[in-house]
Amino acid sequence: MKLVHISFRFEYVDHVERILDDAGIEDYVRYPMVEGKDQEGKHFGSQVYPGSVTVCQALVKDDIVMGLMESLQRFRMKKGSHRHLRAVVISVEQALGTEEET
Repeated sequence: MKLVHISFRFEYVDHVERILDDAGIEDYVRYPMVEGKDQEGKHFGSQVYPGSVTVCQALVKDDIVMGLMESLQRFRMKKGSHRHLRAVVISVEQALGTEEET
């Protein structure tokens, strides 16, 4: 099992959620409006620093991770404004409340 951490501009939440749905990922958490900074500056959702960042995190079965990352990469490469999307895959040693729990 892996933890996939995805950060992106908040206006693309529907697109990212569709990618998660298409990958068969039904359970995830979404932090809708977090503050962040990237190569183009701060995103604090104010007039001075417009736009905010959204974060999705999901526990993902190993056999799904590669396809999910490929879909996220395709989305990322479609437009320049999509390139703010970042995704990280983190190994999970233990998890409670999952299908794989024994």
